[in-house]
Amino acid sequence: MNKLAELKKKLADLKAGGLKIIEAAEADDRDLTAEEQDRYDGIEADIEATQGEIARLEALANRRRTMEAVTTSPALANTVDDPNPATTHGFKNLAEFATAVRDAKIGSSTDSRLFAAPTGTHQGGAASGEGHMVPPAFSEEIFEVVTALDEFGPLVDEEPTSKREVKSLADETTPWGASGIQANWRSEGNQMTPSKLVTDPRSIPLHELYAFVLATEELLEDAPRMEARMTRKAGEAIAWKKNNAMPYGSGVGQPLGWMNSGALVTVAKESGQAADTLTAANVLKMYSRLLVIPGDRPLWLTNQDTVPQLATMTIGDKPIWMPPNGLMDAPGGMLLGLPVRFSEHAKTLGDLGDLQLISPKGYHALRRDAGPKFAQSMHLYFDYAIEAFRWTFRFGGQPHLSAPVSPANGAATKSHFVALAERG
Repeated sequence: MNKLAELKKKLADLKAGGLKIIEAAEADDRDLTAEEQDRYDGIEADIEATQGEIARLEALANRRRTMEAVTTSPALANTVDDPNPATTHGFKNLAEFATAVRDAKIGSSTDSRLFAAPTGTHQGGAASGEGHMVPPAFSEEIFEVVTALDEFGPLVDEEPTSKREVKSLADETTPWGASGIQANWRSEGNQMTPSKLVTDPRSIPLHELYAFVLATEELLEDAPRMEARMTRKAGEAIAWKKNNAMPYGSGVGQPLGWMNSGALVTVAKESGQAADTLTAANVLKMYSRLLVIPGDRPLWLTNQDTVPQLATMTIGDKPIWMPPNGLMDAPGGMLLGLPVRFSEHAKTLGDLGDLQLISPKGYHALRRDAGPKFAQSMHLYFDYAIEAFRWTFRFGGQPHLSAPVSPANGAATKSHFVALAERG
C-alpha cells in the first residue's frame, strides 16, 4: 500500500475511533468524560494533520501526472517488473493481470504470478471457478479516484463504518424550544423543574452502489486505455452517483437527499417574477431561512448557468455578488458573505435546485470504511471473448433534521438546507 493509501486508511480509522467515543457517550445518555474528551481532541488534531498530508501528497501526485509522458506499452510480457509485488502480485497494471486470468481460463498459458500471490488470492481456477482475486494495489486505485472526485464527502458529516446499517438517536430539539433539555432560573429555596432529553431512533442503511463493466479482448491488449477507461471511468461514475444522491437521493434503495427530504425549506418566488430569473429578494429570503450547524461553513450551491443572473443582481446600485478575486475556497466568489460553489449537481436556471443554500454538516453520511470492492471474471461472457469487471461500494445518508425547526422568534421555519422554488 502506498503512502497516500496508508494515510487515507489512517484517516478512516481516526474517524472511526472518534465515532466510537461519541457512540459510547450516546449509548449511556451522557456527555464525554474528561478522558474521552482528551482522546477525542487528540483524534481531531490527528485528523487535521492527516488531511493536510493527504492534500500535500495529492497535489504532488497531480504535478507528477502532468509531467509524465503518455506512452504505449509493447505486448504484455510475463515478467515481474513492479516495485511492490506484495500488493500487485508482480503485475504491471490491471490490463496485464486481466490478460493473465483470461489466458489461464482458456488454457493457452498459465502465468505463475497468479499462483505465487499470497494465500487466498486464488479463487477457483477451473472453468467453473470464480476467477482470481484482484491484487490490492489495483483495488485501491479506484478508491483514490473516488476520493479525489468526492465533491460533498469532505463537506458533510461523513463517517466510516464497518456496519451495513447504523442505528442512532437523533435530537431535533432547540435551546429555545418547549421540549428537550431546558435551563431555568430559580429563586432561592424553590424546587428545580426537571427536563428530559428527547430522542428519535434513527436507522441509516448503507446501500450498495456498483459499476459493472465489460472489456473486449481488443481493450485488454491496450494497457494504457484499459487503465484509463476501467479504473478512472469507474471511479468517476461511482463518485458522481454517490455525490448526486446526497442532494437528490430518493431514500428508497439509496440515500435520502436533502432536496427530497422533509428537512428542505423551499422559498417561494416573488409575485410576478419572470421565468428563469434570480432576484436579490430571492437571495435575501433564502439567507433568512438558513439554520447553520455550529462550526460549519455554509455555502451557496448553484449551476454555472446562473452567472448572468448573479452578475447583474443588485441592491440599489450595489452588486451583491462578488466575483472571484483569488479566493481559493470560493471559486464562485461570495454572495452575502458566503462562498458560491458552481456544481453540475445543481439544477439548471429556473428549476427547483438551481440555487441552494446549505450548511453541509447538516447531512449525516456513512460509507463503508473498507472502500470499494473489486471483482473480475471472464466466465459470464466467455463465448463473446469479453471480460467482466465489477466494483461495489456501500454508502448511506440522510439529513440530521426530519423537518425544519421553528425559530426562537418569528414564524418562518429554518433548516440546514434551503432552495428556491421553480420559476418556470
